[in-house]
Amino acid sequence: MSTYVDGFVIPVSEKNLPAYLRGAKKCAALFREHGALQVRECIGEDLAPKMGLPFTRLAKTKRGETVIFSWITYKSRAHRDRVNAKFMKDPRVAAMCGGPDNVPFDVKRMAYGGFKVVVAA
Repeated sequence: MSTYVDGFVIPVSEKNLPAYLRGAKKCAALFREHGALQVRECIGEDLAPKMGLPFTRLAKTKRGETVIFSWITYKSRAHRDRVNAKFMKDPRVAAMCGGPDNVPFDVKRMAYGGFKVVVAA
């Protein structure tokens, strides 16, 4: 079975981490309820690699910010589209978010994309 993943890299102020994590837990439960196979939220810990582009530079973090790396797994892109449509129509999501000004991170610096899984070991 081929799977599909939505991936995110999000800069979050350390003072906003508790709010972010509360919302992430609620969103994860709703994504799972609407059919997502797996939801993962990871807080940056080793963000000074000796090679490559550090996530902190990718996310343009500022002093006092860390990076969240997260992903949601689906059966396929079509399945992702169905789950996202249900999620976005869920009135609990609108009530939880309260609009783009109420998000505990800078949406403009969030990296997001959908990926077809080609290797799974």
